[in-house]
Amino acid sequence: MIRAVIVDVDDTLCLTQAASFALENEVLAELGRPPMPRHVHLSTWGEPLLDAMPKRSPGLDLPRFSALYRRALERHIADGRLDLIPPENLRALDEFVRHGRAVFLLTSRTEDEVRHMLEADHVLAERVSGIYHAGNTRFRKPDPRAFDELLAATGIPPRQCVYVGDSPGDALAAGGAGLHFVGCLQSGVRKPADFDSRYVDAFIDAFSDIVGVVQQLDQFTADAGPVADEQVTQQAG
Repeated sequence: MIRAVIVDVDDTLCLTQAASFALENEVLAELGRPPMPRHVHLSTWGEPLLDAMPKRSPGLDLPRFSALYRRALERHIADGRLDLIPPENLRALDEFVRHGRAVFLLTSRTEDEVRHMLEADHVLAERVSGIYHAGNTRFRKPDPRAFDELLAATGIPPRQCVYVGDSPGDALAAGGAGLHFVGCLQSGVRKPADFDSRYVDAFIDAFSDIVGVVQQLDQFTADAGPVADEQVTQQAG
């Protein structure tokens, strides 16, 4: 049985690439720097922000950028321009909770970048059992050890977990850790061909489709044991 559904944040639970691109360019403008082209942002999308920014804006003063970014991030969240979770995605999380599955978030974001999601009055508070981020994990995706703290804390075997993410690095991390992986293509940034099929159980066109896929994974793993994983992967191909 799939006991835990682990969800990536950016371009999975909520569509954020375009919003993040605008936010980061706003901060670059405050620093008097030229805007980054969208293709540069896309080529580094999924990397931790402060690792990606020197490639997005070579020569950038990272400490100054970081200080301005934190303030801009708060503005964008308060104005509803970032991290809006669609109602259908919240309903999908509710469905998992209703059926006794634990829901977790695992992201490469820093603690500052997810702090608002940790608030007691956030829409995720009653739906998510834990949020794992750069502040409470030792390793970042695509390193499979990114899941170490979550798996150790829950005691749930990897094959009873599914990770939902949007990037090849997400798939590599999940597959390397022994988790099921479902690729979310809703943002349109990536295509199935971008992923190594060895690590992907299925693709979904919208996050809300994850409910049906997890039910299928549940059925296969319950009915056929180890053979199930191969069958679901073939369906994804």
